[in-house]
Amino acid sequence: MEMVPSEDNQFVPKEGMFWSCRQVIFDEMKRRCQQIQNAADELRVLCIIQDTTSAKTVNEKLTLNLPASTTLSKLHEDVAHKAGYVPGTFELVWGNIPDTEETGATESSGLEDSSQERFIGPLPRDGTVGCSGDYSSPSYSYSSILNKSETGYVGLVNQAMTCYLNSLLQTLFMTPEFRNALYNWEFEESEEDPVTSIPYQLQRLFVLLQTSKKRAIETTDVTRSFGWDSSEAWQQHDVQELCRVMFDALEQKWKQTEQADLINQLYQGKLKDYVRCLECGYESWRNDTYLDIPLVIRPFGASQAYGSVEEALQAFIQPETLDGPNQYFCERCKKKCDARKGLRFLHFPYLLTLQLKRFDFDYTTMHRIKLNDRMTFPEELDMSPFIDVEDEKSPQTESCTDSGAENEGSCHSDQMSNDFSTDDCVDEGICLDNSSSTERVLKPKSLLTYELFSVMVHSGSAAGGHYYACIKSFSDGQWYSFNDQHVSKITQDDIRKTYGGSSGSRGYYSSAFASSTNAYMLIYRLKDPTRNAKYLAVEDFPEHITRLVQKEKESEEQEKRQREIERNTCKIKLFCMHPVKMMMESKLEVHKDKTLSEATEMAYKLMELQGVVPLDCCRLVKYDEFHEYLERSYEGEEETPMGLLLGGVKSSYMFDLLLETRRPEQVFQPYKPGEVMVKVHVVDLKNETIASPVSVRAYLNQTITEFKQLIAQATGLCAETMRVVLERCYNDLRLLYVPNKTLKAEGFFRSNKVFVESSETADHQVAFTDSLLWKLLDRHGNTIRLLVLLPQQSPGTLANRTLCQKTGSDSDMPFDDSKGNSKSVEAILEESTEKLKNLSLQQQQGSSNSDSQKSSDTSDFEHIESPIQEADSNSSLCVTADNRELENRIRVTAGSTVCDPETPFASEERSDSEVINDRSTSSVDSDILSSSHSSDTLCNADSGTIQLANGLDSHSITSSRRSKAHEGKKETWDTAEEDSGTDSEYDDNGKSKAEAQYLYFKAEPCSQDDSTWDSQKCLVVHVDKRITLAAFKLNLEPYVGVPSTQFKVFRVYANNQEFESVRLNETLSSFSDDNKITIRLGRALKKGEYRVKVYQLLVNEPEPCKFLLDTVFAKGMTVRQSKQELLPQLKEQCKLDLSIDRVRLRKKTWKNPGTVFLDYHVYEEDISISSNWEVFLEVLSEPEKMKSMSQLAVLTRRWSPATMRLGSFQEVILESSSVEELKEKLSQLSQIPLENMEFAKGRGTFPCDISVLEIHQDLDWNPKVSTLNVWPLYICDDGAVVFYRDSTEELLELSEDERSELMKKESSRLLKTGQRVSYSPRKEKALKIYLDGGPAKDTGQD
Repeated sequence: MEMVPSEDNQFVPKEGMFWSCRQVIFDEMKRRCQQIQNAADELRVLCIIQDTTSAKTVNEKLTLNLPASTTLSKLHEDVAHKAGYVPGTFELVWGNIPDTEETGATESSGLEDSSQERFIGPLPRDGTVGCSGDYSSPSYSYSSILNKSETGYVGLVNQAMTCYLNSLLQTLFMTPEFRNALYNWEFEESEEDPVTSIPYQLQRLFVLLQTSKKRAIETTDVTRSFGWDSSEAWQQHDVQELCRVMFDALEQKWKQTEQADLINQLYQGKLKDYVRCLECGYESWRNDTYLDIPLVIRPFGASQAYGSVEEALQAFIQPETLDGPNQYFCERCKKKCDARKGLRFLHFPYLLTLQLKRFDFDYTTMHRIKLNDRMTFPEELDMSPFIDVEDEKSPQTESCTDSGAENEGSCHSDQMSNDFSTDDCVDEGICLDNSSSTERVLKPKSLLTYELFSVMVHSGSAAGGHYYACIKSFSDGQWYSFNDQHVSKITQDDIRKTYGGSSGSRGYYSSAFASSTNAYMLIYRLKDPTRNAKYLAVEDFPEHITRLVQKEKESEEQEKRQREIERNTCKIKLFCMHPVKMMMESKLEVHKDKTLSEATEMAYKLMELQGVVPLDCCRLVKYDEFHEYLERSYEGEEETPMGLLLGGVKSSYMFDLLLETRRPEQVFQPYKPGEVMVKVHVVDLKNETIASPVSVRAYLNQTITEFKQLIAQATGLCAETMRVVLERCYNDLRLLYVPNKTLKAEGFFRSNKVFVESSETADHQVAFTDSLLWKLLDRHGNTIRLLVLLPQQSPGTLANRTLCQKTGSDSDMPFDDSKGNSKSVEAILEESTEKLKNLSLQQQQGSSNSDSQKSSDTSDFEHIESPIQEADSNSSLCVTADNRELENRIRVTAGSTVCDPETPFASEERSDSEVINDRSTSSVDSDILSSSHSSDTLCNADSGTIQLANGLDSHSITSSRRSKAHEGKKETWDTAEEDSGTDSEYDDNGKSKAEAQYLYFKAEPCSQDDSTWDSQKCLVVHVDKRITLAAFKLNLEPYVGVPSTQFKVFRVYANNQEFESVRLNETLSSFSDDNKITIRLGRALKKGEYRVKVYQLLVNEPEPCKFLLDTVFAKGMTVRQSKQELLPQLKEQCKLDLSIDRVRLRKKTWKNPGTVFLDYHVYEEDISISSNWEVFLEVLSEPEKMKSMSQLAVLTRRWSPATMRLGSFQEVILESSSVEELKEKLSQLSQIPLENMEFAKGRGTFPCDISVLEIHQDLDWNPKVSTLNVWPLYICDDGAVVFYRDSTEELLELSEDERSELMKKESSRLLKTGQRVSYSPRKEKALKIYLDGGPAKDTGQD
């Protein structure tokens, strides 16, 4: 034996060395696989690294997803590799820790070996290993998202479009005097609801802004106290408007408190509005108060904007001269004199608010615009040049009244007198009474220096945009940007960028090209050391604020704990096959530390199994709902935490859980990973049945032989004669006949369906696709279950309605065995279809006979004995239970004539209930079971032109103006058979179409549990969905009781909408199990026929459009012939007895009457017609005057200004399109002199209603045109509405009360007719704050 040295220098046999090496390689592979498995199972950490090495990279972030066991030295290497830095030249610092004293830093140069091996993770808060920071997880750290920003300030969440609110709230919060005063106010819960208290909710918000550790907080509680609902969050308003409304609301809420005059003390100033006579020097003046000063950006009509705030302030107080027509009436001079009008500032507030009026109105385009011109503003503003020295020295209460500020911050007043004004002032929806102002001590000019601390910026256009605030902190002098939830530091350069304007000069249009981000409101604070306050520190809070802080802190901690619970809760979809309620679905929410047994108990209660199944008979298994596959069970892991079993807490899982149940005597089957689920259906060829599935678990590496043995154990069938058929996908059947082939090779997956059969029949010997097994499975895969609702029929009328039944047969099909000799539904179907087969064979044999015999032969259906009658005469015959699906196959053949088109039905009787039903649903043809079109009309339509009474033929009218308009425009969808969605049931020889093949059809009575149509005739039909609609209707004939040509099929959708199925050559492949079908009586369309809806035109009725009935028009039929067939139907169904010479048909477009159809017009030649066409029927008071297509029928209506009344409609027939002819006809009709006749075309949809208060001036009266077919009239077709009046008739003068009363009547009338009352453009919703917590209901409105 050959010996070789081993690893320890011992000689071993060569064969032993081979096995030793193999074992070493196997151990190494096993070790590496274990490492890979451990790495896959190990929790990972998402590391976000912000590069702050330079200003250019401060916004760049690197993202690393590393295993939790990664050391810090490895972290440095990965960061250096990804960022492109040399290792050891940078340091990593833990960021976004709330408390700075807990922040740790690791320097790469000074790392010790022990520290190099520390694991990645948040630094411990208490210095102990394993304690994570607040709201952190092993897989991801949320601290950077939820904690306060690096600035130490908290942002506000934008609800939707509440950026304007956030900007103002942050400004008020950063105002020390306002914040401190708000803290000093104490809320009395016994006096007011805290939810509706605006000061209290502001107080809570300010406390959270100062003490919260969140990055941003919600403002929903504040807006709820305003009385706003969620829709207000989607309304953007002006921030200055909000400021005014909020201050007014706070003043109302603070009445009778120490803060009652807070707004006035901080924000209110005074000015004088004066007019001085330039002749005598007399001055009329009034003192006004203001809360903000509106500064014009660009004067009206000027092309140059003011360059600075100082320049705009100077223009604000610059007086204007009243001269010429604008002279002022001087009380002293007693005449109109030149005067000077202007404003003088008397007092400036402590907090000065300047509004830059950037929103203006462009009278050229008639649109709102935004002025983006550049306007500078200083950081310190000296207001001493703008105060009036003389008025400063005068007493402040002399002849002065506080009128309040007006809309848009205007300080101007229209009333100028030396008396006090006692009028109330309504400001933005808040009603306030005037109150006297408090006297203030005037400051010397040297103390009128203001420092800027808030700039509210608008970015966007006049149509909308975004607000944010730039605010300076008085504690450190640093500027910050408060942009909703984001707070960041900014510099003076950022402030200067809000001046607006653009680089360079563009002349007059400079504003249009300027930046849209610019300052809109500026807030300055007076520099006065004696009044300048500091922010109240937490330790100096009043007692009630301290309690509020503690309350909010507890609430925040509770919220944090709840978030922690949510973050550690596994949420997974749960299923259960409930013994009583069948398959149930829910969501299982279980903490990750709960054990499997605890989770099973929770699922047991969730699925309401108490008292149904014992708890020890339930278990949770891994489940795949999509494939209906049980992946694995958890034997021996009852005490394992759910977090480990489910692979951690995730937002979604790739699998589900199933709560499996068993009977007490059963034992749970273990489900191992790698197994596949197979649902086995046992097929009985003898009885032609397929049993419910039996679940079997197998392995993919099993052979077909082993698989058959497994099935044999589960089903008890013989494996030797077993045939196994796999259904890989829909209707894809594959016979598994190779014994040694594995299941994987055959295409098995997680969940599979097989059919097995083990009978000793000759069916084994034939090819699979020719076998009875294949046919049975093919039928099973294509059979659907439909619920068919049959029409209600009155007893005694069925025999008269159908040609398929003999006179004297019963009118209703029996649906149960309660009647003496009635057969089952299955027997009726089998015998009737057997007759249909024989009939089809006879017709096929006779199809070569001459077509000339077609019209003389009677319908072959008259030779078919009624199924019910035959059942009565052959009551001894019955169908056994074994006579099932295959024997119920029917043969639907082509060429079976259902009825001759020239043969009328025996009777047209219909019950009243049917007529009412037809008219209400419009789904049953008005010509149901009536005689078809005149045989002369239909048979001769294509043989030649029709000779008319006036000597013209039907083809001689193509030269008229409207025929020319339609030339070349006949649309392809106008044909009934091709594109209208309707297939004729007849071929070119007039014989019935059907498909020549055997397809499964079985009908049975619908049980009470199956049907939602109570007390109705309902069938459950099992049918092969490859059957055509024509064949399906043919099979339904015995149950409907009329031929298939005399009923229609409507598909019912989920919303109970019904749509007619008309394509007879299409199959039922679009239907699925339990789809509903409604059968309605009505003759089906033949080739060249169209279903038409007929409406009555009532021009002088409140509702001018009234539906009458459905009918059928045919290609080649004249209008007169269609009226001849229509009149009997109108008499029967609508009780309208009309003369053919006193009715007209005309085009209907929506609700507008159009072209009048003349009697000699031919459908599809002169009149384009389409599927579901609509026409107007108009009853005439005299014989038809329209004789030619060159004539024009106009509907006219007289307007009487003297009585404010509109006359009734009268038709005028014009021979041409001349305006003069129209005026002459109107003059003859109304006796108005021709020279005084004025007319105007009506607007909108017929009847072109308009308010009598608007018609006299709103319509375009007496247009300067000579013909009607040009703009602005453009009257080219019949049916136009024309109003006319007498130009000499004066308009009735109405008092205010009469006008108001008439306006109410007109509004009511026009609303009933669906016409507009008056044009009202969409208005911007007013900003309101409701002091009672919600908007008041206006009982006067609908």
